[in-house]
Amino acid sequence: MRNILILGGTMEASALARALAERGEQATLSYAGRTGNPRAQPVPIRVGGFGGADGLAAFLKAGAFTHLVDATHPFAAAISANAAAAARASDVAHLMLTRPEWQAVDGDRWTHVPDIASAVRALDGPPRRVMLALGRMHVEAFAAQPQHQYLLRFVDAPDAPPTLLRHHLLVDRGPFTPAGDLALMRDHGIDLVVAKNAGGEGARAKIDAARALGLPVIMIDRPPMPQARAVHDIGDVLAWVDHSAHRGV
Repeated sequence: MRNILILGGTMEASALARALAERGEQATLSYAGRTGNPRAQPVPIRVGGFGGADGLAAFLKAGAFTHLVDATHPFAAAISANAAAAARASDVAHLMLTRPEWQAVDGDRWTHVPDIASAVRALDGPPRRVMLALGRMHVEAFAAQPQHQYLLRFVDAPDAPPTLLRHHLLVDRGPFTPAGDLALMRDHGIDLVVAKNAGGEGARAKIDAARALGLPVIMIDRPPMPQARAVHDIGDVLAWVDHSAHRGV
């Protein structure tokens, strides 16, 4: 019998869980635990880390899982590397479900940087009104550029206020719309956006809004992916589940 572990925290992971539940598959959705109130799911969920690749391999074996789908955020590089290693160690079929990267089009004003530290350095200069479209994990790094007024948007209220000297915090859960983000940027006088190249449709509203307003975007490029098969569509995952029976398929 197939038993599928989904590493989640994304809209794609939730959509996959629904599709598997509709087919009557045995599946579990795992969250890293960074979101305080995850949405209800039609399959069992677990929350928390595994203790690295070895811990995940042990969990796969103990749960008699046959398939591992890594549907984590494209920037969850450490988790994805651990997933690939754990699947090899436990002889479990492994697949990545990831979003296509965004590609710049006419009207985009992107400056590409490789990581958060480079994005922080790119903010050297006079004060600006900056939308940090990064979630809450990396916000504190931008305290090194205290001259700016920052607009933050978190899924959950933080346990403690951000230490940024000048900021406005919104607590809101997407999906967001280009019209809504355009109005938000206008209301706060935003003149620069910092974003990760998360890809897909669910998070691109801020990119479309920045284009419409002619705003520059500091675009943080994705980290390297592990060597693993990757697909972008739920249907491709379902076909893989139907036809994969062993590691490396």
